[in-house]
Amino acid sequence: MRIPVAIAAATALGLALAGCSNSEEPSTVKGTNPTVITGDQGAPGGQAEGHGDEGEAGGAGDATATLIDVNGRKIGTAEFTKAGNGVKIVVNVAQGLTQGFHGMHIHTNGVCDPKSAEPFSSAGGHLQVGGHTGHPSSGDLVSIYIGSNGGGTATTTSEAVTIKQIIGKSLVIHAGADNFGNIPDRYSADGKPGPDEKTLATGDAGGRAACGVIDAD
Repeated sequence: MRIPVAIAAATALGLALAGCSNSEEPSTVKGTNPTVITGDQGAPGGQAEGHGDEGEAGGAGDATATLIDVNGRKIGTAEFTKAGNGVKIVVNVAQGLTQGFHGMHIHTNGVCDPKSAEPFSSAGGHLQVGGHTGHPSSGDLVSIYIGSNGGGTATTTSEAVTIKQIIGKSLVIHAGADNFGNIPDRYSADGKPGPDEKTLATGDAGGRAACGVIDAD
C-alpha cells in the first residue's frame, strides 16, 4: 500500500513545483527588458563562475571600482566578477545617497571628475560594445535601492558586457530611478508613441550622484 501513496505524493509535488514556474513571456517592445538578471544569480550560460575566457581575467575580484560622491568623498565600492557568459556585479554603498531607487549604468569614459561642468559628466554616455546601438544600452544595469541611512547593496548579472570590455570604464549611480525607456504609448508626449530620445538615453534617472572608475585587480 505504500507504493501508490509514494507515487501520489511525488505527483502532487511535481504539480506544485510546476505551478511555481514563471510562465511570463519576455516583451517584444524595445526598451522594456533590461539586459540584466536581478538578484544573486549563479553563473549564466551554464559555465562555472570564475572560469574566464582565454586571455581574460577569471575568478573573484576581476575588477573593482571605488565610488565617490559629488563632493569627492568615498561612499562605496563595486566588484565585477566573471560569471559564465557575463559579469556579476556587486555594488555596496555605505552612505551619502538619498533614500529610494537610483539608476546604475556603466559609462564610456574611465574619468570620474565631480567638478566637471556637471558632476561626473566626464564619464561620458552609456557604454555600448560590439557595435550595439539599441536600447537598453550595453552598460544599462538595474537600479540600486538606498535606505534611510544613505546606504544600500545591489547584486546583478549582465551578459551584455565582459570584464575585458568594462576595464577602464566607469560605474555611475544616478540621482533617480531608471525606467529603462519603458514608457507605454498612453503616456507618450506630443502625440508621439513611446519614450523620447532623452528618456531612451538616460532612463530619466536624472543627474549623476556617484561614480567609480573600473580597474582590473
